[in-house]
Amino acid sequence: MYSRLYLYFLGVWVLFVFLAIINGTLRGLYAPYTGDLLAHQISSIIFSTVIFAVTYAFLKYSGVSGTPVQFIYVGLMWVSLTVSFEFLFGHFVIGHSWEHLLHDYNFLEGRIWMLVLIVTAISPWLANRMLS
Repeated sequence: MYSRLYLYFLGVWVLFVFLAIINGTLRGLYAPYTGDLLAHQISSIIFSTVIFAVTYAFLKYSGVSGTPVQFIYVGLMWVSLTVSFEFLFGHFVIGHSWEHLLHDYNFLEGRIWMLVLIVTAISPWLANRMLS
């Protein structure tokens, strides 16, 4: 039963990969008008909202249930997968430098990618709590 919970949520994370690609593509459309930093911020807020909304809808309509601790584990799994994918795919497939990949983590320069990771981590637990 519990392994099924994690498999379902792994499927949701794969959906997030596709939604992230769409979000990045759309950012490319408005970035020339807003500038890179504001486009990054808008994109981060949009994707954070999408992550929570998809998580909430999945929990509401799928019938998947679990304990609060399991939902915390799901969030941590999602963050681990996201960061691993971002760095491994970004560096070894796309060819970005490590410095380029770390740039989005510089909160002092207005980069708010960490918001996406925080929302990713807490969404399963929070959505479950709201639905309970």
